[in-house]
Amino acid sequence: MIELEGVPELIDPVMVAAFEGWNDAGDAASTAVAHLEREWKGEVFAALDAEDYYDFQVNRPTVYLDGGVRKITWPTTRLSVVRVGGDKPRDLVLVRGIEPSMRWRSFCNELLGFAHELGVEMVVILGALLGDTPHTRPVPVSGVTSDPDLARTMDLEETRYEGPTGIVGILQEACTHAGVPAVSLWAAVPHYVSQPPNPKATLALLNRLEDLIDLRIPLGELAEDARAWQVGVDQLASEDSEVAEYVQTLEEARDTAELPEASGEAIAREFERYLRRRDGGPSHATETGDSSYLRDTSSGRTRPPKPPKADDAGAGPDGGSPELADLPEAPGAPETPGTPKAPRTPGTPDSPGSPDSPGSSGSPDSPGSPDAPDSPDAQED
Repeated sequence: MIELEGVPELIDPVMVAAFEGWNDAGDAASTAVAHLEREWKGEVFAALDAEDYYDFQVNRPTVYLDGGVRKITWPTTRLSVVRVGGDKPRDLVLVRGIEPSMRWRSFCNELLGFAHELGVEMVVILGALLGDTPHTRPVPVSGVTSDPDLARTMDLEETRYEGPTGIVGILQEACTHAGVPAVSLWAAVPHYVSQPPNPKATLALLNRLEDLIDLRIPLGELAEDARAWQVGVDQLASEDSEVAEYVQTLEEARDTAELPEASGEAIAREFERYLRRRDGGPSHATETGDSSYLRDTSSGRTRPPKPPKADDAGAGPDGGSPELADLPEAPGAPETPGTPKAPRTPGTPDSPGSPDSPGSSGSPDSPGSPDAPDSPDAQED
């Protein structure tokens, strides 16, 4: 039995989780939860025992000085709680950590124990994958679930994916078996600029999360960071004609694939978000200027290709400012290998990339096969 001391009774709590590693291309998902924790001043109330779940040769502890005293920070997963005020206040339980090295079933059971004790009504897991999507277009975000009723009521895709998966997929299935409603949101990150951070993908995840849980999320400087990131990638791409040609090919394929999806329903949803932010008043941070490229205005129901084979992509490198990976000799070809440490998600040229195959922006020790979140056609998480 998990006993929580000092945690008040929560109001309509939703658990939002993200994990660094294989399911976190460009650090987009973990950065999104960190943003929520920072903006709403989350207070950590629990941490999982690092000894139980982490290999310290893979995820090493760090040493720091605190007033001249040496201290150690251990890699782990921490839980914090934030209360969101307004006309309809509610609480969020934020889970942020690193994909565990071992004992995944025990790891998920411990998180679900916290969820049960706190009365969590729904679990939302954020992830990011590498895909054949141009950086100049809105970031595709797919929402998937293993619950048929939830898929129908919340306009989500029911997972059909089969193949390798990460902790996001395992946690979602654990929630399903425990009877806890769970949703996974996946953002597609351009495989040719996979290095973290990717504020544009983080912003896209937060926008979709905002719609899902019906809460207005303060964005702070994230919108401006996303614009600066795109300008930086534009400059890098313009310096290489091959890269520029390849990006143009991806743009044409994306625009052609999404032409039927520019529906009145999608436009109405975007306008409703605009009105919700405008009516919220000046007390919350909002996006400014023309940020139409920051969101996917499609209906969200584009159908990516079937998941690639597990050996088609690998894990990605860590850190660094926007940097372009190597491109194929024939720009625009479906197969787009990167450098040995630059993962990518293979996909057909007429698709923004399959959410079934996120790569990792994490350590070189990540598995050599892509992760497998859920896509509208074949998804798991």
